[in-house]
Amino acid sequence: MSQSATSDFTGDVVAVTGAAQGIGRSVAEAFGAQGARVAVIDLQLDAAQVVADAITAAGGHAIAVACDVGDHAAVDAAAAEIADRLGPISVLVSNAGITRPAMIRKMTDDEWHQVVNVHLNASFYWLKAVVEGMIARGGGRMIFTTSSTAQNGSIGQVNYAAAKSGVVGLVRTAARELGRYNILVNAVAPAAVTDMTRKVMTDPKFGADPSKTILGRFAEPDELAPTYLYLASPASSLVTGQIVSIDGGGMFVR
Repeated sequence: MSQSATSDFTGDVVAVTGAAQGIGRSVAEAFGAQGARVAVIDLQLDAAQVVADAITAAGGHAIAVACDVGDHAAVDAAAAEIADRLGPISVLVSNAGITRPAMIRKMTDDEWHQVVNVHLNASFYWLKAVVEGMIARGGGRMIFTTSSTAQNGSIGQVNYAAAKSGVVGLVRTAARELGRYNILVNAVAPAAVTDMTRKVMTDPKFGADPSKTILGRFAEPDELAPTYLYLASPASSLVTGQIVSIDGGGMFVR
């Protein structure tokens, strides 16, 4: 990885999943602004291309890559495409997500499996897709998006909370296994940041109230991006296996 400055990612290839909107878009644009070659990965290629074009227009270097992150073969193919077009992936940001809210008694098997697949299975697929290349190059960074829901739970989201809890276990185990290869593995745990999660968590049925957090509000996607940059930078060279909460003090409800 580039070592010239904390915020300089010139020479790095950064792959960001779920990058067409929300947190993923903000993270992709932030890396692009700091010199990284960015793979904007999303299920919808047209939407990913909009973000890649915006990064390029701002003076960065980005490509759009279509991928169903819940399909192991598709993930392997996307990783190979990125390596071919940009070079070996040095930073992975596994961020893609969906919600399928329902109370436990009404949740279907499909609603359970869809969410677990996109959050937990996809995280494993991407880890597997990039790990050998990182080992061969002497190191790398993996950053996963989990959620405050993994620790606190969330009414109507047992599938989401369970999947995000699984990502926490994946991160901590991968950090233990891969540290010997100079691969640092961490996660960022926001509360409701995007329209997708806010729509669920602010529904009166589910009871989330941002005014009761210490800071009294939810975060914006752009407020999270610097943490992802930090976890990918030389400044975090001794940080691994960590879950960084960015929830306005939501763990400590007033």
